[in-house]
Amino acid sequence: MSWEEEWAQLKAQALARTQQSATRMQLNQLVADGGGGASAGPGGGGDGFSVSAASINGSSHLLLEIAGVLYEGRMDGENATMCRTPRSHPDVATNVETFARYAKDQYTDAVVLLAALSSKLKSANNAYVEYDDAVRGKLNSVLVAGRYIEAGDR
Repeated sequence: MSWEEEWAQLKAQALARTQQSATRMQLNQLVADGGGGASAGPGGGGDGFSVSAASINGSSHLLLEIAGVLYEGRMDGENATMCRTPRSHPDVATNVETFARYAKDQYTDAVVLLAALSSKLKSANNAYVEYDDAVRGKLNSVLVAGRYIEAGDR
């Protein structure tokens, strides 16, 4: 098999996987109605998405776990030490040191970014839960304190 044939086969397999996973993935989206658009209830006045506080909280914990795994997988200082001048050519030692510094900066930036995203996600979740509880309380007060008056008696 030539390189071009193998490359074409790999691209076709990747495309098939992408199309297959795209049809299976659905992120907190309500099922579309018969007209093709998503509705949020009888009035149909929503944006078509729902929120799950447990899902948001789980996602924020997942981001922190990814940050921890990424931090643990950072470049080992021993790699750069083994490539210092007496053991390797000075140009190689300089390039390895440059790469090690760059890799450390990239790892640190990624870990900080993931931790910040996790914090933002947690605060968004808390704001959602507080707002949802406030709305639930208002609706409950209407149900508890309200009374039914027939249309003819109004």
